Parts: sequence; structure tokens; C-alpha cells
Amino acid sequence: MDKKTVRDLDVSGKRVLLRVDFNVPMVPSTGAISDDSRIQAALPTISYLLEKEARTIVCSHLGRPKGPDPKQSLAPAAERLAELAGVPVRMASDCIGADIEAAAKGLASGELLMLENLRFHPGEEKNDPAFALALAALADVYVNDAFGAAHRAHASTAGVAQHLPAVAGFLMEKELLFLGKALSSPERPMTAVVGGAKISDKMAMLEHMVDQVQALLIGGGMAATFLKARGLEPGMSLLEPDKVEFAAKLEQRARERGVALLLPSDLIVGERFEADAPSRTVDAEAIPVDWTVMDIGPKTIALFQDELKKSKTVLWNGPMGVFEMPRFSEGTRAVAECLAGLDGTTIVGGGSTAQAVHDLGLAGRMSHVSTGGGASLEFLEGKTLPGVAALDDKN
Repeated sequence: MDKKTVRDLDVSGKRVLLRVDFNVPMVPSTGAISDDSRIQAALPTISYLLEKEARTIVCSHLGRPKGPDPKQSLAPAAERLAELAGVPVRMASDCIGADIEAAAKGLASGELLMLENLRFHPGEEKNDPAFALALAALADVYVNDAFGAAHRAHASTAGVAQHLPAVAGFLMEKELLFLGKALSSPERPMTAVVGGAKISDKMAMLEHMVDQVQALLIGGGMAATFLKARGLEPGMSLLEPDKVEFAAKLEQRARERGVALLLPSDLIVGERFEADAPSRTVDAEAIPVDWTVMDIGPKTIALFQDELKKSKTVLWNGPMGVFEMPRFSEGTRAVAECLAGLDGTTIVGGGSTAQAVHDLGLAGRMSHVSTGGGASLEFLEGKTLPGVAALDDKN
């Protein structure tokens, strides 16, 4: 990785503006955090700053508020961080302004201050120079540990880096090392497993991956469009008619490059897109016209597992079926368990794929589970992420 990290700076006694991704899911009825994995992921950097007796100012966004909204306050995240870190966390009433500057300057060495939701201010998402300068005024040093927000050119991810020494935290470093190596110098054979609902969300990644891997495994709702490109009828499954030609061209490109592009040979179909709908297993050539693809079938699971067991590097982005419905989660579970048992590097994209492996209790058996859904996707597309580009280079 060619970016400086927090190790490259003397942060002792310094005011450090630490951008984290505490955009955690909440239980609407109680406001309680339902998954604190993103807070836990930031703990190594926070612990390091505490050990160095830095004066740490933590900032993040939460949700998509249209202005100040108590329901989207970061106060619950501050409480959970205090529990996990074992130190008090002061909660600010805002993220900029004279009172917040005074609170930041008044921090003692080793103390933590959590700023209120950055997106309460429209200047955050607009990357407003004045808002970025106001954030920078709080600190001496900027550390970005929010890989999940690195694909956004916002004030707290890009703008503030123009005013302060800007380095990566340990989570950001880990994300860039694992994902970067997977693209630049992976151990081969390398396989990409791509699922999810739609091809349109992952076209650029698919085009980039077909030039990188030895095998490409397609599952999830997007498989319906690939099956249609082979002349098969996907029933009432989610179909993107305008992407059929793209699917056909991608498969042709895979053949030309000697890449094994594997589609489901059998599928679990439901009479309706509902958790309790009648279901059955059918071959890909025999999907009923009024039924919907819900998961990959047992023959496909075996096919995918055989290919994965040959792999030394696996990238997985997108579930194999409607894993939120327990009856249609077997394909996703089987792929996750196969990856957990591999002797190689296994990298799981963020978003729903990360949620699936966490729910299955298998995250700890993967080499790396990304904290960034959109960010990891854009990275795997070969794009430069604004939040990464803004950090200081090692040289």
C-alpha cells in the first residue's frame, strides 16, 4: 500500500480527527444497534490512538437524514464504543462550530469525543469547502478509517484531507492490502463468486473480473439474465432485458480468455416471491413460466464447491439467493461454508454478503470481510476511491 498510515505520524498528545464508518443498523422501535461489527472494526485504530495518548475526535455519518434528526443521532454508537473500548466517550451536540472547537481543544490526552452525525449538515455530502475547513479546525491530524465511505468525495472523506496531514487507519490499511493484492498479485487459481439481484449493479466489476480470474461463478437473481442470454427462460424471475446482450458478450469474452464462467445448472424456484411460498428444485432448462428463482440448487452447489476447492484466492460479492428467507438461504450458506474451509485467501465483499457471513458465524474464518459494500465494489471495478486518493502518499 502506497499510502501513509497512522504509524507514520507522531500522534502523542495531538488532536486527531478520526473518520470512522459507524453507519450501523438500528432497531427502529428501540433505537438500539442491531449489529456493531463496524464499531468493532474500528477498535484497533482507536486502541492505538488511546495507547499513544492522542486526543481523539471521532466522526461518522449515519443514514440519510435531511437535517438534524434525533432518530439518527450517533449517541447510541458513542455508548457502544465506550462499552467496547472500555473508556468514556463524550458525545458532542454537533460536529462543527465554536462550542465543538472548544470541546475538541479541551480534550485531555487519551480522551475521546464523538461528533454528532456529519450528514446533519448538507455541506458534508456536497464536500463544501467551508464545512471541510470547519472540521479540519478541530484537529492537528486526520486519520481515515472509514473504508465503507471511501468511494464518496464528501467533506469528511476528501475535503478535510486538503487541510491536515492525512493518513489511513488500520482498518483502511487492511482493506487496501487485501483488496489491492487480490487485484495486483493474487495467488492463483483465482475465482470470483458474484451474486445479488441485478447485473446492472455489477457490470463494471464483472467486466474487470473476467480479465483477472480463472473462474467466474454466477448466482443470485442476476443469474436469470445470464440464463436468458443462453436461450433459457427464467420464468417470473427478475430479468433485465436490456442486459441480456451484456451477459452474452461477457460469456463470449470469458470463453476467449479461457475463463470458466459457471451458471446454475439447477435452481430452487418459488411459486411466489414470499418466504412461505411453495417451492421445488428444477433444472435450469425447466423453470416454470410463472415461478421465480429463489436460490441455487444442490447440483449447482456441488458444481460451485468443486470449482472453489481448486482456488487459492476467492473474491465473493453477492448472495446466491434470497438468503434473508431461511428456506432460500442454503446456496449462500453452502458457499460461505466452503470458503471458510479453504486453504487460501478468501475475501468477502461488504453489504449483504458480509451480513450473510456474519449471520452464519463464519466471518472469523474468512481471510477478510470488507466493511464497505459500495466501496469494495468500486475498488474491484478498478476505480480510484476519492477517500483513498486524498490520503498522503508514503513517498
